Amino acid sequence: MQGLARRPKTAQALATRARIVLACAEGLSNSEVSRRLGVSLPTVGKWRKRFVADRVDGLRDEPRPGAPRKIGDAQVEAVITRTLEEPPSDRDSHWSTRSMAKAVGLNQTAVSRIWRAFGLKPHLVDSWKLSTDPLFVDKVRDIVGLYLDPPEAAMVLAVDEKSQMQALDRTAPMLPMMPGVPGRVTHDYVRHGTTSLFAALDVATGKVIGQTQRKHRHQEFLRFLRTIDRATPTLADRRQRHPKPTRHLAVGQAFRTRQHDPRPRRQRLRRLRPPSQPLQLPPSPQRSVPAAPASDHVHHPYQQSTNELTTQDTRRGFRLC
Repeated sequence: MQGLARRPKTAQALATRARIVLACAEGLSNSEVSRRLGVSLPTVGKWRKRFVADRVDGLRDEPRPGAPRKIGDAQVEAVITRTLEEPPSDRDSHWSTRSMAKAVGLNQTAVSRIWRAFGLKPHLVDSWKLSTDPLFVDKVRDIVGLYLDPPEAAMVLAVDEKSQMQALDRTAPMLPMMPGVPGRVTHDYVRHGTTSLFAALDVATGKVIGQTQRKHRHQEFLRFLRTIDRATPTLADRRQRHPKPTRHLAVGQAFRTRQHDPRPRRQRLRRLRPPSQPLQLPPSPQRSVPAAPASDHVHHPYQQSTNELTTQDTRRGFRLC
């Protein structure tokens, strides 16, 4: 009884009943208990009689009247098992509440309640993909490490692009909202072409550097990198505050920039791979390909952008790799 009266998680109604019984056990009358606990006389008499008749169980609420349960545990288990393990019988992409109700012999409301209770949503599908890059873990650590613990005197920029953004406009001006009438627009629209948005987020300050381009090529991306270069502090300005400033770009799904490593690629791969997991590089195919003339050599856009960045921006302390 002392535990029921003092326990923080006990319901207040049950705790009050326990205090009434404890006060009566001290030899107090009903009127004295009523004045001490601030309850009415009939309440004190009711719970005194219930405790004398049924002891502690008499202090708890009795089962309330209502309709008995119609759906048993076996039916609930059948609905859950069929939802998780069996495809729909009518070749649908997923179960619906009505198709499941028809299959198990229940009503649609009962199936909906069972799904909500167990968090089942057959209409939702998430996608996932495993990376085949052997250095994926090392690259994730490099990028995440820039956000969690950036190097001293470093500026971390998260860069990404959104292409093929449609510029839409309604065929008529929007009608304003009036009392009882919402704002109205026409159902048809006019397309004014597409645009591409490039944006860079400064992780430290939250500043966003944005630029829109009509096309989405490597020339536009290089133009945006120059915009970032003009909008951020120069190397000379940052050198006054820090001895060795660096600049890191965490570019979404495309590129990332870091300080130039003059060693060959194979030596860099040896440095990055963990000692316990040797990296097996496929042998290069032995094929005799005639060399093309120097005048007919065509650079890939990515290679061309790399060469241009290397020649123009290496003096600023970063290189695209």
